Amino acid sequence: MNINKLQEEIRNVFKNVVSKVGKDNRIFLNVQKEQTLNILSFLKNNGFDHLALISCVDWIKENQFEIVYILTSYLLDDERSKTHIILKAKISRKNPEIMSVLPIFENAEFYEREIHELFGVVFNGNNRLIPLFLYRKYEIPPFRKDFDTREYSKNFYDSVLPVEDREK
Repeated sequence: MNINKLQEEIRNVFKNVVSKVGKDNRIFLNVQKEQTLNILSFLKNNGFDHLALISCVDWIKENQFEIVYILTSYLLDDERSKTHIILKAKISRKNPEIMSVLPIFENAEFYEREIHELFGVVFNGNNRLIPLFLYRKYEIPPFRKDFDTREYSKNFYDSVLPVEDREK
């Protein structure tokens, strides 16, 4: 299936999807968060069976996060293998929740755990949102744009005793 045909089919099947074909065989899809699972399932059933990445962008001025999914195909001799799909869904920063894509892509677990830990996004349906990197809790997750690294460093490191004082 060529890229324009796929884009047209997505527009016909799913309402309120904004799509654009970019350079290098990329399709950009902006979707409602409620559509995410259905569209990802549709794409997987159409040969885009590799979830290459899930990422998060903090749009602090818009008071939203953008969850970004990047899909490709495992097939090497097919038109799909040259196509990358970038699917984006915006969610509120006040109540950052979206459904987990684990039922569709098993490899999503670690991406979702990372985003949960660093941005505070809750992936409903992922029962393993346990720490992946950090060993302490933060009042504000450290990758959010409103996390004050200077204040954190001052509070944390000012309370650490110098090595010379620890040995006494």
